[in-house]
Amino acid sequence: MKEAALWLLAVLPLRFALSSRYNLRSSMSSPLASAIADLSSRDSIMRSAAATEIYRRGCAPADRAVYIWWTNPEFAALFGPSPVVTVGIAVKRDTFAKIREANGSPPLADVPPDQDAEEIELHFPNDVSLDVLTTRDPEGTGAIARFLRKFGDGVQQVEFRCSNVDRATQILKDKFNVQPIYPQARPGADNTRVNFFLLPLQSGGNVLIEIYQPKSEL
Repeated sequence: MKEAALWLLAVLPLRFALSSRYNLRSSMSSPLASAIADLSSRDSIMRSAAATEIYRRGCAPADRAVYIWWTNPEFAALFGPSPVVTVGIAVKRDTFAKIREANGSPPLADVPPDQDAEEIELHFPNDVSLDVLTTRDPEGTGAIARFLRKFGDGVQQVEFRCSNVDRATQILKDKFNVQPIYPQARPGADNTRVNFFLLPLQSGGNVLIEIYQPKSEL
């Protein structure tokens, strides 16, 4: 627990810092929209800066929402001394194609066929990781399609890697009265097992947290 708490204290100043080149830009509707657009830049430095901004803006509300979880030693141990965090963004299909091409056409993740999504992973310096998702059917009823129709391109979820998703879910239910979206963990991309938690924010709105167990931990 002490190690997890120290990790959180170390990253909070970075994730909550307000200074950013995107705060000075007004060419688009929001700094986040500008950063998402810059993920398809031909300039690798600009792409990295954009990814850092998206990661910061995604992690900040998630860190506030899950802060109390790390006080449980057993739960914290399932995530290791430096939890691996990925910010997932949902974008329209044309934006997805541009981002994928600009970043070297990484392979599509193996998403279960019953889930309406295409996905790529992007990795940048300083442990910044993004999942970029789009819908296969923009007019469909899948989670990504519905998110895009309601909110447009934006941060859709924040993902935490753990060694046992079932145990982590049970601890959240028993110790924190936090209920998962699914009664049981379900298959995720690339043979992971996942569950989701929709948490309210004090500032209003919600943040969607995904806890996932990679294939190597199964």
